[in-house]
Amino acid sequence: MEHDQNSDCPPPYYSVAVPTQPPPEYGEVVGARGMSDPPSQPYYIPQPMAHVNVVHVSQGAPQRRKKCLSCGNSSCCYGGSGGTTLLLVLLAIAIWLGVRYGPSLVSGSLSEMEKDSCPSNTVECDGRRDCKLGSDETNCVRFRSNGGLQVKTSSAGNFLPVCYSGWNKGLADQTCAQLGFRVSHSTSSVKDESSTTLTVTGKTFNTIQDKVSVNSSCPNNETVSLQCINCGRQKLSRIIGGSAANLGDWPWQVSLHFQRSHTCGGTLIAPDFVVTAAHCFPRKVSSYLVPNNWHVYVGMVSQMVLPRPYMVEKIIVHESYDDKTNNYDITLLKLTQRVDYSNNIQPVCLPAYDKIFSPGTRCWTSGFGTTEAGAAHGSTNLMGVSVDIIDSSVCNSNTVYNGKVSQNMFCAGDMEGGKDSCQGDSGGPLVCKDSDQLWYLAGVTSWGDSCGKRDRPGVYSRVSRLLPWIYSKMQQARP
Repeated sequence: MEHDQNSDCPPPYYSVAVPTQPPPEYGEVVGARGMSDPPSQPYYIPQPMAHVNVVHVSQGAPQRRKKCLSCGNSSCCYGGSGGTTLLLVLLAIAIWLGVRYGPSLVSGSLSEMEKDSCPSNTVECDGRRDCKLGSDETNCVRFRSNGGLQVKTSSAGNFLPVCYSGWNKGLADQTCAQLGFRVSHSTSSVKDESSTTLTVTGKTFNTIQDKVSVNSSCPNNETVSLQCINCGRQKLSRIIGGSAANLGDWPWQVSLHFQRSHTCGGTLIAPDFVVTAAHCFPRKVSSYLVPNNWHVYVGMVSQMVLPRPYMVEKIIVHESYDDKTNNYDITLLKLTQRVDYSNNIQPVCLPAYDKIFSPGTRCWTSGFGTTEAGAAHGSTNLMGVSVDIIDSSVCNSNTVYNGKVSQNMFCAGDMEGGKDSCQGDSGGPLVCKDSDQLWYLAGVTSWGDSCGKRDRPGVYSRVSRLLPWIYSKMQQARP
């Protein structure tokens, strides 16, 4: 997290020592500002922060193996040449197992980066799975800003609202479960003046797109509004930038630990799913793609007091992620078990497909990142800073990022510098509060040129553009 020390808000952040080794190098972002200029690189580079002794307060937290205090008659200690020989034998066996079976340990995660294969006669949204991974049936549902449910069917060929007549709680639950949310939170009617709608047919199929048919008549123009999850709510409405966050301030914030060290942030969007950045899982280093190497911490605001971690079942990296341009910088984590919600643990809302966060909108980004570019210090405590959405034409000008900001990205921060996210904040949330007083995930912390520099704001993955991918992967990996 970066801030402007000369501004009124926020005041200086607190920090503690963290990284001790240089991060892995990343390729240059395409788009030169001039041959004499240094390359613009992602500065939220995945790097385990230096290990700190943490206090685990919840039962079931992983514990370090106790030291063997004395051998006596116990076999817990090994010494002398016999012990050395045994250790060498064990090491040789471990190396052989790694060579023989190592690829299979990560194959499940690597396969999640492969594009789906579909036959030439594939028909999308007809309720029948034609593609190997089922992608032909996963982009058939979306939501408007008022929660209005829209479904795409093979017969209509486009998204249409669903008439409220004949709708019920069972259909709401089934639709949300199809999307990976397990059950629905609430459903109601909303006015829609569309001349064509979809009507529930009563058929007993597994997908909503196969349970509706096109109809030009809808009583009172009442269509379905559906909310799959109770989201975007804080324990308190008070937000004070620059000081350590209190429990419940950012209840969707996730800390991702790679091999027991905080490496990236993330955002809880459903009981079983976390959104983070693709560059936190570099493909060239297979250990980053092994789910068991990651621990997911939620409901915490200090790296010194960690609750019981959640484990990762699948690492789903966007198939089109480009580590040269950082385009499509998004990853979905499927957890091995659902997260239990509380005042301190809540999911954030995903935006509607047509939601636009206009330039000048005041939003917030949070994380445990470093407080200045290149510093070997990160924040023990969760910090948040307010940032303004910046017009992409400004961010892509030749004096800023010179066309490097794609349609899947947007900039936020202060063009004067100061207020920014930084290394260690990668994959974390940029959230905006809408008129309904709920918080929505607008961006995923991605890249930038240094931290807090003038004319170099932070760049975030644009969630509204990546919604189809998020929903598609949630459906494929749903519990």
